[in-house]
Amino acid sequence: MPDLKTTLHVDMLNRYRRRRASLVARVVRAVAKELKGEVYGLAWGDPETVESLRFIRDRYVLPYVKAEHSALEIGPGGGRWTRYLLGFGRLYVVDYYAEVIDELRRNYNKPHMEFIKNNGTDFPAVGDQSIDYLFSFGAFVHLDVPLIEGYLTNMRRVLKPGGNAVIHYSDKTKIMAQLNTSFSENTPETMRSMVSAAGFVILEEDVTSMWHSSVIRFTH
Repeated sequence: MPDLKTTLHVDMLNRYRRRRASLVARVVRAVAKELKGEVYGLAWGDPETVESLRFIRDRYVLPYVKAEHSALEIGPGGGRWTRYLLGFGRLYVVDYYAEVIDELRRNYNKPHMEFIKNNGTDFPAVGDQSIDYLFSFGAFVHLDVPLIEGYLTNMRRVLKPGGNAVIHYSDKTKIMAQLNTSFSENTPETMRSMVSAAGFVILEEDVTSMWHSSVIRFTH
């Protein structure tokens, strides 16, 4: 049996403390990594893992990203889609809520980004015919027709001739949209009518990839 001068228990205590410190450090690193990697909006689907969203990304987003072009995103959330737009030479992100802009800034704050709080449907500080690519996903599904019409009118000012606009919107012809009370009353037919009335030319539509919404691409 060890005598009173043995360091046995002290050594065991020190080993325990080192293991505990190591465990705590690993937990802290894991939590920090998780928090850093988590982006507000991913709860509604990650384009990296959800097949339908990955399709939207690969068809309607990534092919248009060019370092010499400027882009504008409406309703960025925490940056679920913004991260794919960082390759543009200049990127404007616009939202009505300052809290959303602040959240995005915490996740993505790059020198070539402009964070803009608008007044509802306008694009303050964005120059006339300065945008090559305009994108919104997850915002217009909640906007009523008058707000969408307002946005479309203001898009005419900022979008370059030949530039591309890609808008994701609520499609109440689909049962999942009908069951979602936060989705606005809209359909592909209504959206086409609004886009055309605003003076745009419809280039492409996707009314099948998602169960509750659709996508339209247009220019002028």
